[in-house]
Amino acid sequence: MGSYIPATREEQQAMLQDIGLTSTDQLFSVIPEAVRVKDLNLPQGLSELEVGQRMTELAKKNRVFSSIFRGAGAYRHYIPSIVKTVTSKEEFLTSYTPYQAEISQGILQSIFEYQTQMCELTGMDVSNASVYDGAVAAAEAVFMCQERKRHSVVVSGAADPQTLAVIQTYCESRDVPVTILPADSCATDPEALKAALTDETAAVYVQSPNYFGVLEDMDTIVSATHAAGAKVIMGVNPISLGLLKPPGAYDVDIAVGEGQPLGMPLSFGGPYLGFMTCKKAMMRRLPGRIAGQTTDAQGRRCFVLTLQAREQHIRREKASSNICSNEALCAMTASVYLAAMGPQGLRQVAETCTAHAHYLAARLAELGFPLRSGNKPFFHEFLTDSPVDSAVLCAKLEERDILGGLPVDGGILWCCTELNSKADMDRLVAVIGEVLGT
Repeated sequence: MGSYIPATREEQQAMLQDIGLTSTDQLFSVIPEAVRVKDLNLPQGLSELEVGQRMTELAKKNRVFSSIFRGAGAYRHYIPSIVKTVTSKEEFLTSYTPYQAEISQGILQSIFEYQTQMCELTGMDVSNASVYDGAVAAAEAVFMCQERKRHSVVVSGAADPQTLAVIQTYCESRDVPVTILPADSCATDPEALKAALTDETAAVYVQSPNYFGVLEDMDTIVSATHAAGAKVIMGVNPISLGLLKPPGAYDVDIAVGEGQPLGMPLSFGGPYLGFMTCKKAMMRRLPGRIAGQTTDAQGRRCFVLTLQAREQHIRREKASSNICSNEALCAMTASVYLAAMGPQGLRQVAETCTAHAHYLAARLAELGFPLRSGNKPFFHEFLTDSPVDSAVLCAKLEERDILGGLPVDGGILWCCTELNSKADMDRLVAVIGEVLGT
């Protein structure tokens, strides 16, 4: 990009006159006076040394737990050192797809490799170059399914509440009706789904494993949805796909999810990565960008931006997406992680997560924390009842340097990954036993 040269006062006045204004204040006349910021009241500038000292002081306020048993959408996994080694190279350290794309063959190849891996992981035909996060991916997928006579969406109440909120926000701005199904024993009720489907239903969004960790009955859900003429959007945890049946095998139309478990640390909330894959028939409805492989005039392998069908810099007023940044650095992180782990490594992680979660669930049940989902299968998260106030219990655990599960509806949503050792889980159970007085 070229250097930015600010306009002179004369140039500013000339531009204002061209649009029929006399001052820059008139540009903001449509903004209510009550919400305008009159004075930012910024503090005095600091030197580099002083900024470093100040940031160190602020960092001391962060609480880093030695044991974490909480997930709910963001998960702590082991990240091989090669992931950071590769992605921290200065030629890759950017989140933007260059607009003169073909000049940056390395970035385009990394995106192409990422897309290929996501298609292999999900069993779907096409992947884009990622969006902001998993919730945005789910909301964008809803709009992919819109048709002239079908515009409403049915969403499982067992999906992540944050994802539900984003879907509702997106749909509210476009007057898209949203029906949220009740969660029956921590899962989607197939009968309630069938009753909610109409001739105007464009899509059904279901997450599996869902927010409560339960594996949904996707065969029944997909069959009922397709029979009603609607499309299925499946939200997935990418780590679970090392072990579980991929979305493509269920014949879903779109598979989306949060890519944070693929090599990205918790990082106090981001940046994260929304992945989107779909059937080939829906390729031209994908938001973001798609990188493709071809050959140049000399027959050499090269890469191009193949499709940007929905973007505002391509279609302007007809654009239905405004994904300006494609989270390419996070996508590369996921790609390097998957390459480092390989199919067997990813399967081993998924199996270990599942084994740890089932071990902990059994130990907690002995203390009076039964599963709310009954005998339904789950991956590495599970919701239990709690014989004591869940918030009080979690506060007691924090005093012992343990971040317990997330209090949810009077119960606790627990999570285990490969980083929760048996010793960690046994210590958790022992501390809970002390709190209960057993």
